[in-house]
Amino acid sequence: MMQIDRITLQQLREMSGKVFGGMVKANVDIAKRIIVADAELHADIEQFMLDDGSRQDDLWGINLHPDHFGTPDFIEFDSMINIRPQQGNRSRYVEDAGIRGQIEKVVSEAIIDAD
Repeated sequence: MMQIDRITLQQLREMSGKVFGGMVKANVDIAKRIIVADAELHADIEQFMLDDGSRQDDLWGINLHPDHFGTPDFIEFDSMINIRPQQGNRSRYVEDAGIRGQIEKVVSEAIIDAD
């Protein structure tokens, strides 16, 4: 598990081959504007981030698909940690377009297409 400040697309591809063959699980803290990735479960990353001072309401689970960089399929807004009826999110998908936009911005600032 690692916090991603800046990562190249190639490094992300290498990370994706470790566990899920083409996908990297990650969580984004939209308030702190940070990403933590590279674990088997979003819940493990969530606990790590909570222990590091993140607020649960700010954490959203995503999957990154490096081979789809530059397309709408690059970020998959799907995780069990996203089920939050108290925040109006009743599914695994990040339903709020504004929150998805914040996640996309954090991700786009962190991943460098240096292939």
